[in-house]
Amino acid sequence: MKFSIKRETLLQPISQVIGVVERRQTLPVLANFLISAQGKRLSVTGTDMEVELIASVEADIQAEGEITVPARKLVDIVRMLPDGVGITAVLEGDKLTVSSGRGRYTLATLPATEFPATDQVETLEVVKIQEDKLKNLLDKTSFAMANQDVRYYLNGLLFDFQDGKLITVATDGHRLALCDLDSDLGIVGERQMIVPRKGVLELSRMLSDSKDPVELALGKNHVRLVKGSTIFTSKLIDGRFPEYKAVIPKGTDRHIKIDRGSFTLALQRASILSNEKYRGVRLEAADNSVKIIAHNPQHEEAVEELEAELNFDQIAIGFNVTYLLDALMAIEGESVIMELKDANSSCLIAAETGGHDRHVVMPLKL
Repeated sequence: MKFSIKRETLLQPISQVIGVVERRQTLPVLANFLISAQGKRLSVTGTDMEVELIASVEADIQAEGEITVPARKLVDIVRMLPDGVGITAVLEGDKLTVSSGRGRYTLATLPATEFPATDQVETLEVVKIQEDKLKNLLDKTSFAMANQDVRYYLNGLLFDFQDGKLITVATDGHRLALCDLDSDLGIVGERQMIVPRKGVLELSRMLSDSKDPVELALGKNHVRLVKGSTIFTSKLIDGRFPEYKAVIPKGTDRHIKIDRGSFTLALQRASILSNEKYRGVRLEAADNSVKIIAHNPQHEEAVEELEAELNFDQIAIGFNVTYLLDALMAIEGESVIMELKDANSSCLIAAETGGHDRHVVMPLKL
């Protein structure tokens, strides 16, 4: 195998694919990129056996072939080379020599046959969706995914297709984020799939604010997205997501309307003196104002008071400040409505103007 390529042209696919390569590996070959030179294209593949990313670019291929090389070492070498230089890579035996100018870097390789092949995605349905809208669905909800929870089905994002609509939902058991798409995807019937956390983060990184449509191929055990010359494939989590509609509070007769920007800044300031372990803040709402109070074991205290519109006399309730801030950061609009039933029930937070995302936060006993 032998190919020549410009530094910037090679840097683009390897920088994109490196995200799926784990630092700690069960198999040595998983720390490598699979590099394939065929025709006029060079493709770079990375996988962790759960998520696979393939990016390809045009290159001057003098001899076809494929091999696996240490991913992070190759990325570091190419990043450190000066802008605009040309790179030539030659495979001789079990070593790949990367040359640029007067520099030569010889990398150990492993055979391409050792690289795990992704199962063929048996496509059941193909969905076309506007790229920026898909990115928005992920950005508004993915922060609420669990991380290494024993309830493995929470370590991912639910894609819930129903009546032609798509709703994304994430929960870690303490809070829930939900966002729906405002356009009909033309899917008949209902279908749910849970994309694992790492797949969601890589997909979000890959998507941009483009208005162009991207294709999601839905399989029985996989989901695949093709964007230009990049192919993303992720296994799905085999599990049943909780009945999220039952978690959304109903009969919430107490409403607090408050300025989102002021509320966010006040919570950020108060959080400085909150308990580092529990991150608790107490909200005391009365007389058309909300008082934010935070304490810590060093007997330090923060108190902030904001104007608000209430339709009730008073309530005092505790929350994890991080969960409140995450929800407020995701919501767009000047004002938010917090809907409550009582001090022991969860709170529903949404933009005053409606919007497509809603957030549920469980109370915290302080």
